[in-house]
Amino acid sequence: MMAGQGGLEKLSVGVLSAEQQEKLRLFKIKTRIENEKYLRSHSEVEVLIGDFVRDVLLKRPADICEFAAEHFTNPNLHMVTASKMEGKSEME
Repeated sequence: MMAGQGGLEKLSVGVLSAEQQEKLRLFKIKTRIENEKYLRSHSEVEVLIGDFVRDVLLKRPADICEFAAEHFTNPNLHMVTASKMEGKSEME
């Protein structure tokens, strides 16, 4: 939910107690660590995102949402990614 909707005004960390701020800080750290572990165990994410960004910069589509939809629904995406993952592991 965005600030300003449903009665929520601009959200501020300053309204949290010191204990709540510490819990929030620890939650953010834990989330970052979990995200990093996930990304390290799924290196195909780097390939998928890298290919998408490269194609966007090369083709510079006018409708980025349509381009992304076509890119990520490509029926060959799995095979292309798997092939690049094999090439990546051979280089390491």
